[in-house]
Amino acid sequence: MRPLALALTLATPALAEDVELELVLLADASGSIDMAEIRFQRQGYAEAITDPAVLAAIANTAYGKIAVTYVEWASAGEEDVVVPWTIIAGPEDAAGFAAALIPPPRMAFGRNAIGSALLKGKELIETNDIEGWRKVIDFSGDSANNWNGPSIADARAQVLAAGITINGLPILCRVCNGPAQSNLDQLYRERIIGGLGAFVVTAESDAQFAEAVKRKLILEISGLTPETEIARAD
Repeated sequence: MRPLALALTLATPALAEDVELELVLLADASGSIDMAEIRFQRQGYAEAITDPAVLAAIANTAYGKIAVTYVEWASAGEEDVVVPWTIIAGPEDAAGFAAALIPPPRMAFGRNAIGSALLKGKELIETNDIEGWRKVIDFSGDSANNWNGPSIADARAQVLAAGITINGLPILCRVCNGPAQSNLDQLYRERIIGGLGAFVVTAESDAQFAEAVKRKLILEISGLTPETEIARAD
């Protein structure tokens, strides 16, 4: 290859991979979440991402694939990417994502910094090599408090201004190590979610968690919104 042609080739940026959806799964790893909770949450997402109904929703997207990353959040700056951006286009990809999700040690610690977590989700979407028609942060946690870092309001405004939707999965205190917020779903609607078609799905028991995650993923992947902003797994 001639030097000029080689230089032009090297200067050409790689094309971003096109998907319909870029999805950041932001899972709570703050002080009120113990190791049993961490494992429980990861297992719930692993089961959901490999569920045939979720895989069918992925297959039905424009490109037949989506991009997903799983992040655990706690104090400001304590956001750990447990599974990096992964293209899921079928059962093998989903199984690989699920297998990668379970073993890593917990790396995020400290008190709630929801604003910082939301901005981390925004950063991950804006700095990957993927281009999605829709960009969604799937935020889960057992509190709507913000003890350090950027405020929720400021972070939320930045995320929404970037065209990213925030959906919520409030965890209604499976085995609480801190004070429960009985109106957590309402607080999520008021303080956290936002953007086109934003919604909240809640689970009120162990048995409902994986089902709630599955339902939420199907809605997000399909670009649908439940009839009400609060949708409980049956």
